Amino acid sequence: MSLNQEIRDFLKADALERFLRYIKVHTTSEENTGTTPSTKRQFDLAKILKEELEVLGLQDIILDEHCYVYAKLPSNVSSASVPICFLAHVDTSDAVSGENVKPIIYENYDGSVITYPDNPDLTLSPSDDELLSASIGEKVITASGKTLLGADDKAGIAEIMAAMAAFRKYPELKHGEVRICFTPDEEIGQGTIKIDTEKLGKYCYTIDGSLPGELEYECFDAMAATITFKGLSVHPGFAKDKMVNALNIAARYLASLPEWETPEHTDDREGFYHLMTFSGNVEEAKAKLIIRDFEHKLNEKRVDLLKKLNETFKVRYPGLKIEMKVEQQYKNMRTVLNDYPEVMAKARKAIEMAGLESVEHPIRGGTDGARLSHMGIPTPNIFAGGRLFHSRKEWITESAIQKAAEVVILLAGLYAE
Repeated sequence: MSLNQEIRDFLKADALERFLRYIKVHTTSEENTGTTPSTKRQFDLAKILKEELEVLGLQDIILDEHCYVYAKLPSNVSSASVPICFLAHVDTSDAVSGENVKPIIYENYDGSVITYPDNPDLTLSPSDDELLSASIGEKVITASGKTLLGADDKAGIAEIMAAMAAFRKYPELKHGEVRICFTPDEEIGQGTIKIDTEKLGKYCYTIDGSLPGELEYECFDAMAATITFKGLSVHPGFAKDKMVNALNIAARYLASLPEWETPEHTDDREGFYHLMTFSGNVEEAKAKLIIRDFEHKLNEKRVDLLKKLNETFKVRYPGLKIEMKVEQQYKNMRTVLNDYPEVMAKARKAIEMAGLESVEHPIRGGTDGARLSHMGIPTPNIFAGGRLFHSRKEWITESAIQKAAEVVILLAGLYAE
């Protein structure tokens, strides 16, 4: 199946229009609220998507109480086809504000330094992202400087929706059974916690990557450690040989971790410890770390180092108590996807049919697909096109949005064969 110019032009216009609308809906998720979704505002976009799916004529449309949106597009080929599902998440990261997003469009980017009307001290240049210099002549979209843009992952949503709109407008486009799922709380690692796997396909694809052409089948093995230091408070004027200052000791403990195994000193396949929060007082201090590598056994070695430090510090500081809780957050999806080469092969072919080179590398992070893969549904990750996610410098091109929508259509067509 190939897409003619009329269809490509439709996807370009429709996906961009949807994207510019969706990013204006505030959907930031928040950790530690204890609810799903973590913020009620995520329903604001979910309700819009449900209504638009109804207009497009999809079937079995559901917006459940946990803010998951499900829908189904029946196959239009006579032969039986394997149902597949495309997923994207409605929430945005809380690393930068996602409220009152104002998109700025550069119709014909000329390669110069981009400035922001709402943040004069902020600039975006090719030195920030090498792909920007390859985008000269393209339509580039940024935010206004006060917020993130929201391409992660509202670009993915817009691309899936545009593909569904194209299937409605151009019935000659062949496809197998396609299911849709838009999830909440992906940014806080809770995107699949309440998901109904019965409503998904045999195989799934998250549309949540970055570089156009990107196809990801491997991610971090992810662990988290919460370490609590318990000391003893004594009046500082009479504290000699009595006080056990939990805050001071915890600071020394954290400084003992390998400096070169931190995010700012690692790349490619290198793992790390990452201190997320640190707080406390003389009596008690608490540190939360995430631990990442591509091999589980290497993460186990990092946990072993923490255990040894715990024992060392308790000997070094009599009276100190240390409690540590370690949890597995998600696993490398490679261990599952290696058994389903056809899932990757079809995605690779769809990307190439869209005129792009398939770019395959491990994700230095995780996706909903990692958890879904280990829940029994192989789920690689396909590009959505955004760059510099979770920052005020986040940007995307119109062509990247269009190409991702094309890949959704072409991939659905391959499953109809």
